[in-house]
Amino acid sequence: MSKAKWEALRRHDFTRRAVLAGALQIGLFSGLGARLYYLQVSQADRYGALAEENRVNTVFLTPERGSITDRNGFPLAGSRENFRVVLIPEQAGDIAAILDRLNYLVALDEKTMRRVQETARRIPEFFSIPVVENLSWETFAEVNLNRPELPGIHCEVGRARHYPYAEAFAHVVGYVAPVGEEDLQTDTDPLLRTPEFRIGRSGIEAGFDRHLRGSAGVSRVEVNAAGRVVRELERQNGQTGAEVRLSLDLPTQLRLTELLADHSAAGVVMNIYSGELLAMVSTPSYDPNHFGTGISQREWDSLNTHPDAPFLHKPIEGQYAPGSTFKLVVALAALENNAIDPDERFHCSGKYPFGSRTFHCWKRHGHGAMNMLDAIMHSCDVYFYHLSQRLPVEQIMAMARRLGLGEKFDLALPGGKPGLLPTPEWKRAALQEPWFEGENLNTAVGQGYLLATPLQLAVMTARIANGGLAVEPRIVKSPHAPHTADAQPPTPESLAISPPGLALVQEAMYAVSNNPRGTAYAARILDPAMRLAGKTGTTQVRNISAAEREGGVVKNKDLARHLRDHALFVAYAPASLPRYAACVVVEHGGSGSRAAAPPVRDILRFIMQRQRGSAA
Repeated sequence: MSKAKWEALRRHDFTRRAVLAGALQIGLFSGLGARLYYLQVSQADRYGALAEENRVNTVFLTPERGSITDRNGFPLAGSRENFRVVLIPEQAGDIAAILDRLNYLVALDEKTMRRVQETARRIPEFFSIPVVENLSWETFAEVNLNRPELPGIHCEVGRARHYPYAEAFAHVVGYVAPVGEEDLQTDTDPLLRTPEFRIGRSGIEAGFDRHLRGSAGVSRVEVNAAGRVVRELERQNGQTGAEVRLSLDLPTQLRLTELLADHSAAGVVMNIYSGELLAMVSTPSYDPNHFGTGISQREWDSLNTHPDAPFLHKPIEGQYAPGSTFKLVVALAALENNAIDPDERFHCSGKYPFGSRTFHCWKRHGHGAMNMLDAIMHSCDVYFYHLSQRLPVEQIMAMARRLGLGEKFDLALPGGKPGLLPTPEWKRAALQEPWFEGENLNTAVGQGYLLATPLQLAVMTARIANGGLAVEPRIVKSPHAPHTADAQPPTPESLAISPPGLALVQEAMYAVSNNPRGTAYAARILDPAMRLAGKTGTTQVRNISAAEREGGVVKNKDLARHLRDHALFVAYAPASLPRYAACVVVEHGGSGSRAAAPPVRDILRFIMQRQRGSAA
C-alpha cells in the first residue's frame, strides 16, 4: 500500500473515531443537562422543601393549661412561675464538679446528680438538662449571684401547674404528671411530645384533660449541621386551654375539710334541686403540687401504704354499709307497697328471735311499742326486723334504686363505685349460694351485703327532701362546654313516690334532729329557720359474739380504732323549706350521732348563714 493511501485510511479512521467520541460527549452532556433541568426546574419545589427541612426544625410550643375554678371563679388549679436551674454540658466541662459546687447552694440528692450525668451522656452537649425546679426566690437569686463560679449553670423562669388549696381539693381537681410511654402509644396529640409537657392523671385534670391542655404553638428554627439552633425564623403561639368551672363553693369546701380534718372521712353537700355539689371532701388527703415535677419515692410509698388510704376518693369510691340511714328506704318501700299501716306498732324488747338466731336492737333493753315514725326517730332495729318480713327484699332494692343507690353517677371524674344492692338473684350469680331468710333482717337495718357510697346517700337524701324528684349530682357547671358557667341542668323527673309516704319520712327525719328523744337531738340547730331533718347510722365492722352480748357489748371508745363502728349521718336543711342535702361518713367514728351528725350540722349551718348574710 502506498504511503498516500495509508495516510488516507488513517485520516478516515481518525475522523470516524472523532465523530463517535463527539457524539458520545454530546449524548452525555445532553443527558446531564436533562437531569439538571429535571432537578433544578421540574423538581425544584420538592428538593427545595427537602433542603429547607434539613436546615429548619419545627418545634412545638406548650400552651398555657386552662384553669379550674370554683363556682364563683376562684382558681383551684392554675399556673405559677417555676424558678429552676438547668445545665448545658458543653459549657460545664466537668459536670460532676459543677454539680458538687451547686450542691452548696441547692441541696441535690444522689439520684438527681446521677440523672443529670446520665442524661448528659445521651443527648447533644448543647441541649439543656433540668437540674432542680420549684426553687424559692431567695435560693434562685443566690444561684444567679454565684453563676460566674458555676459554668454551664443557667437560671430559668418557667411555668408549672399550681394548686393553691392543695389537700382540700386534691381528689376532685386531681393533678398532672409527666407523659409516659403508654400515653404516647394511645394519644397522637403532638403536645405530648413537647419537652416537659404534663398530662392530667386524676380528677378533673384527667376527666377534662383535652379541654384543659389547649393546642400547641409552633416555632420554626434554623439549625446548623450539628443540630444547634442558629436563629428563630417564625413563631406561632398556641391556644390556651379552656377553663373548667366547677359547682363547688370554695368557702364551703374549705370549711368541710376543716371539720373532717382529724378523721378518715367523706363528706358531700349538694343542692337538692339542681344537683350541684357544693362540697365533696375526702380525708386524709395529699398535696397534688408534688406530682407536677415528680414525687419522691419515699412520699409515694408513705401515701400508698397509709392505713386511711389518702388516694381513695371516699365520696365516690368508698363503699360502706349504710346502716340505719337505709331505714328510710325500707320505710318508703313498705309504704309504697302497702305492706304496713304506719300507725301499726311492734314491741321492741331489744331482741328479735328468728329461727335458731336472735337478732338484737342497738338499745339493749329495747324501745317498747314503736310505730313507723317512732322507729325512725329512735332508729329501732326490731321494728325494721318485723318490717322485713312484710315485703320481699326485691321491693326494698327497687325503692333503693329509685332513690339513687346502686348507681354510678357520671361526674366526669375517673373512678367511682356503684355500691351493691343485694338480691337472691345477685347472690346466686355472684356467690353461687341461696338467699337465707335471715339476710332480709340484716338488709332491713342497712347491714349484710348492702353497700353505698357517701355520694349515693346524699342523692338519696336530696330525692327525699325535694319531694321525690330524680335529681342527678353534677360537679361541673356546664357539662357540654366547661368554660361556660351559666348552663342550667334539666328539670329532674318525678320518681312517682307516694306523697303521703314521703311526708311521713320527712316528719320522722325532722323528729330525729329536733325531738328530745331523737337520736341526733344533741346535734340540732336551735334557730327555727335553719333546723335540720336527718337520720343517723352506725355500721359494725366486727362480729359481736353471743358471750359479749350477754356480758355487755364493749363500747366503741374501749376498742382499738380499727374495730370501732363507722359513723354516718344524712340530713337536709332548712327543714321547713329544703334546699341542701348532706352526708358525712366517719370511718371508725363509733357513733353517727356523736361523730357524723355534728359536722353535717356545722356545714349546713355555715351555708345557711352565708346565704342569709348575702341576702341581707
